[in-house]
Amino acid sequence: MADTSPYLSVVVPCYNESENLQAGVLEEMNTYLVQQPFTWEVLISDDGSTDDSREVAAARISALPGFRLLANVHGGKPHAVWAGLQQARGQVVLFTDMDQSTPLDQFSRLKPRLDAGDDVVIGSRGMERENFPLYRRVGSAVFRSFRRVLVLPHISDTQCGFKAFKRDVACEIFPQLEVLQPQKTAKGWQVTAFDVELLYLADKAGYSISEVTVTWSNRDLAVGKQKSYWRESVHMADQVLKILTRRMRSGRKGS
Repeated sequence: MADTSPYLSVVVPCYNESENLQAGVLEEMNTYLVQQPFTWEVLISDDGSTDDSREVAAARISALPGFRLLANVHGGKPHAVWAGLQQARGQVVLFTDMDQSTPLDQFSRLKPRLDAGDDVVIGSRGMERENFPLYRRVGSAVFRSFRRVLVLPHISDTQCGFKAFKRDVACEIFPQLEVLQPQKTAKGWQVTAFDVELLYLADKAGYSISEVTVTWSNRDLAVGKQKSYWRESVHMADQVLKILTRRMRSGRKGS
């Protein structure tokens, strides 16, 4: 029997994204995908949204063949991504944010590296980021320098929400994430540095990782995330330190 699995699975985590959904991001994704020569699917992995995101998404995708909505209990972004990954059937899985600050058409920049045999190809926002406030530019630069001193010095931007993995690689690495281990129930919108650990584990396992510059402009319209930038920054720095601690412990065990 012929393999009917698609080439690309696009996993889009969703938590209180009603405003972005109503802005037409799914239709924008579809416009790009239907023009491509490869087969594809899109999985919207709702993370227990407390607004009308599920209803809006369901209504929008009713006219978009190839789009599916997954209804999950709230667990945080990495849980939503993992839920989508477990349902994905593609040879390649792309994780992208609902706000489409990096538009889906930027996958065309990642695909050549995947075709060349790389296991993981990630988007990098560079320094020229449209609609990015000065204080966030400074904070991002500080976090990037701090992180590169400790882990993944050869990767510039670990936090861009635009990453492609060979599916078997992602399925091997994802369950190892610390944030997916038994923990307290997530409450509200939260940020994590799971991207850092995900790439660290892939690198440690010997998988090839390449970084490609992509277009990025802040387009996030969602108002229900209740972001606190400085709280995010402290929390992410703490998570990077925990990753470093785990690395040191595993190194001692292997010595």
